[in-house]
Amino acid sequence: MKDKKAKIFTEEFFPQIEALNNFAYHLTYNQSDAEDLVQETFLKAYRFIDKYDEGTNAKAWLFRILKNAFINEYRKKSKAPQAVDIDQANLLKDEDEKAFKGFHDLREEMFQNMMGDEITNAINTLQEDFRTVILLCDVEDFTYEEIATILEIPIGTVRSRLHRARNLLREKLRNYASSKGY
Repeated sequence: MKDKKAKIFTEEFFPQIEALNNFAYHLTYNQSDAEDLVQETFLKAYRFIDKYDEGTNAKAWLFRILKNAFINEYRKKSKAPQAVDIDQANLLKDEDEKAFKGFHDLREEMFQNMMGDEITNAINTLQEDFRTVILLCDVEDFTYEEIATILEIPIGTVRSRLHRARNLLREKLRNYASSKGY
């Protein structure tokens, strides 16, 4: 059984790690949290590997685990009180006032070679439900059926959200497209 698990991980799961990292980052907007989420996904995949049918769509199966882990963590964090170290907060405030000259948004680098900042920013301003279907369909190339499985929603809802998300993006990017001659 261990050899079979190792084979599934090596041949089917590990090749999906980059796509999982990208999706996790778009959910969390934090590289460390995204890495933790992917690690948790692989731990759960290992734990429940007997539920996976070898040779089926490993990417969709892993994305579903990742999405569920993200939702569970979000719920857990939203119920927990936020701890603040007052000394650290004061130190950060003082440093910010002295040295702040702008910030560097790492999300802008995610699609640096694929799309312009305007497109990335427009996607990032979408509501989470719309952003998720756009990323799964147009960036990760999942089919509508796979997206429905990952998100555990009807395929009609996938189509509807994708249609609405694309319309919202079209409106947000209309001026940008004109400036580029489209």
